[in-house]
Amino acid sequence: MAGRLEIKGLQKLSVIDYPGRTCAVVFLAGCNFRCPFCQNPGLVLEPEKHKTITEDYFFKFLQGRKKWLDGVCITGGEPTLYPELIGFVRKIKSLGFLVKLDTNGSNPEMVDDLIKEKLLDYISMDIKSSPDGYEKAAGVKVNMKKIKSSVDIIRKSDVDYEFRSTVLPRIHSKEDIIKIGEWLKGSKRFFLQDFRNEKTIDPGFQKEKGFEKKELEELKKILRSCFEEVGIRT
Repeated sequence: MAGRLEIKGLQKLSVIDYPGRTCAVVFLAGCNFRCPFCQNPGLVLEPEKHKTITEDYFFKFLQGRKKWLDGVCITGGEPTLYPELIGFVRKIKSLGFLVKLDTNGSNPEMVDDLIKEKLLDYISMDIKSSPDGYEKAAGVKVNMKKIKSSVDIIRKSDVDYEFRSTVLPRIHSKEDIIKIGEWLKGSKRFFLQDFRNEKTIDPGFQKEKGFEKKELEELKKILRSCFEEVGIRT
């Protein structure tokens, strides 16, 4: 991605974004996907309208939070689009914080480099759909070899991880979700995330509804045999 790494949002405390840990959440601008149901349209479509938070401000903030925060969750947008990400994470780690990365898996080379340098403590990869339905969910042409490569890299690493899918009936059939389970079978952890329609890249999706709670529970039961742990986030 052209230009310097741009921080466009900072949540100073979260107890839900890093499982079992307190963390700050850093939102980076820009994404190479256009998922119509994406809940961060401003970061993806109009990042220039969001005030940029300087790295100086961010790192001064972190230095003052060592007693209260366990780690930092880096999300977006898509963080791995930035070549500067490795240096950014190094600086966070040098202050003694754990680092969680949220990624769509489209840049396996960056994911691999971060893992090899032992810069990550937790990875959360968004799985948009089954391989056959990926482009419909991502809203763009997708290189599935890269997506599958990221999955393999993450699963073979010694870094704790999860896969997660935001699901809704307009994009995902129940068969799609079952195929995700078949694809990722044997993985450590998988979460079904309920769709929210407050903000979406495609305004038409603000009229869409997610799966009923009962349907999600049924899917969870079906997927249980594919993963060590399956959960639902609402």
